[in-house]
Amino acid sequence: MPYLILACAVLAETIGTSALQASQQFTRLVPSVIVIVAYGAAFYLLALALRHFPVGIAYAMWSGLGVVFISIIGLVVFGQKLDLPALLGLGLIIAGIIVINVFSNTAQH
Repeated sequence: MPYLILACAVLAETIGTSALQASQQFTRLVPSVIVIVAYGAAFYLLALALRHFPVGIAYAMWSGLGVVFISIIGLVVFGQKLDLPALLGLGLIIAGIIVINVFSNTAQH
């Protein structure tokens, strides 16, 4: 269950960041409202996840997965390009998250 809560926090953060781009610097009402609601949900869910994960581990997974997902959304939805160094960096983020969860005993407390 803690991983599901954290996954929902990542999803909410990704929605909020996507809406932030779509809000055009808060000049469009609906995306701006989505930003506020999604980030509120993201932080609330992250706070719940902190009951089960150390803050550094939870934040590493939350922010790292958020970066990867929003990069994919930027590529697919907003037409933003990713070059080879960016893709390698994203791969290293994913590798780091895997290492934390597979090899570290601090992933859950």
